[in-house]
Amino acid sequence: MRTTIRLEDQLLAEAKALAARTGRTLTQVIQDALQQALAPPGDRTARPLKLPTFDGRGVRPGVDLDDSGGLLDLMEDHARP
Repeated sequence: MRTTIRLEDQLLAEAKALAARTGRTLTQVIQDALQQALAPPGDRTARPLKLPTFDGRGVRPGVDLDDSGGLLDLMEDHARP
């Protein structure tokens, strides 16, 4: 369906920039925003989060990522002068 809406210039510019950054059309950006705004509070899903990754040699020997207490001890030891 085709319709006309009035948007503030700055809001339209930001929506167009988001569309360009994400490879979507302006229509898709507006539809996604409306769907999220109209969804019941419990149904709102978080956007995927992109975390930076780095090449490296992995975890140091003796470090157990499932042992939060041990990790805290290692970090505290490392922080002490």
